[in-house]
Amino acid sequence: MHKQGLVRDCARYLAQLVGSYCRFPDEPMAGRNQRSKRPTFIHLNPPLPNEKEEMEEAPPHDHSNNSHDPQCPKSPTPSCNSSTCANCGGPTAFPPPPSWSEVSPPPVYRPIRAPAINLPPNANTQAIILAPVPQAQRVLPISPPYHFQAPSKKIQSPDDIRRFHDSSSGKNFLGFVVALSESIRSRKISDPCHQSPTVNTILSLLQTLIQWVDEIPPAQQSARYGNISYRTWHERLVDNSESLMLQFLPDELKASVVEIVPYFTDSFGNSSRIDYGTGHETNFAAWLHCLARMGVVKEEDYQALVARVFVKYLELMRKLQLVYCLEPAGSHGVWGLDDYHFLPFIFGSSQLIDHKYMKPKSIHNEDILENFSNEYLYLSCIAFIRKVKKGLFAEHSPLLDDISGVPNWNKVNSGLLKMYKAEVLEKVPIMQHFLFGWLIKWE
Repeated sequence: MHKQGLVRDCARYLAQLVGSYCRFPDEPMAGRNQRSKRPTFIHLNPPLPNEKEEMEEAPPHDHSNNSHDPQCPKSPTPSCNSSTCANCGGPTAFPPPPSWSEVSPPPVYRPIRAPAINLPPNANTQAIILAPVPQAQRVLPISPPYHFQAPSKKIQSPDDIRRFHDSSSGKNFLGFVVALSESIRSRKISDPCHQSPTVNTILSLLQTLIQWVDEIPPAQQSARYGNISYRTWHERLVDNSESLMLQFLPDELKASVVEIVPYFTDSFGNSSRIDYGTGHETNFAAWLHCLARMGVVKEEDYQALVARVFVKYLELMRKLQLVYCLEPAGSHGVWGLDDYHFLPFIFGSSQLIDHKYMKPKSIHNEDILENFSNEYLYLSCIAFIRKVKKGLFAEHSPLLDDISGVPNWNKVNSGLLKMYKAEVLEKVPIMQHFLFGWLIKWE
């Protein structure tokens, strides 16, 4: 009896989940022109011995002697969604369970496992879309007396981030990046531009750093990232950075080395972690911003700063990444724009604005990448990514693949500027290493 009771309880529980049903095995539910055959009725509650007599007195849905004609007005129209018998209209399922009462609410849902780790980062995409496009600003020049000082870190929380962006220093720095982007608009890298002696000295300086990579070969090791020879290269950089700065600084500004050298040495990665990311790239932009504030580089040099200086800086960083296997710092993986860089995509998209035939979708054309990657930074970045990463482009770079569907480069450029502000300049893990001194003040 105990076994029979257990079977009955299990059967009733299953019936509550799925219900019993009628089916016609030999003919469809709709459009039957012949008399219905006896339905195959499946009972999920088998009768127990003491209930057998009751079942025999009134057998449910027994149509062996009187089958209903579907054309008869008294017979209900068969329906696939109906829970009643197609012949007699009798119920074929248990009624739904009662609704939850206030006394006994439904149990709280608890996930059975943690979310997948490869989900895109939590970002308020709608807020980025609705945010205004950053605008270019003229750099605020400094005047004597000068109060250069060793810069230090100030940002520790989101409140500090908001304080920085609300300050004149934060707005002016972002406006400087936008001004660099506009200076290269609709221009190729090889287009002639004004090159001051200071720009030529900076180019010579960066070429020296490239030669150091050839002089310091990578150590033989099995680690995937972080060749220890990079620390030797970076140590030589730190030891010689002050003398490198003095090559182009006028006498009245030589005291500024105490402030601009930390920006410069932090522009090429971290020697302890042997990594590089968008935060270090931002330090290089901050170093150029400091030179602009001191008047060492002027507004007419902006095109050369992008087409000559930044291109040479990008050449150096790619060599460091390949030779010393620098680890991406703060990368979002496949959900990021790039493992290492952001600014060349901004400058490169500005170059391609109003181009006659190259559209954002042209990045999928291998001939265009091969022939024009040396003239446009955006195409150069795409070609480099295709070189170092294997597999389908849409799989290892889904964000860049999505951007290729944008109708024109103007929208790409404005979107990347907003994204740079939101994903780099407003992220505490990145900006907590940003430095503030007298040239870029903490206000």
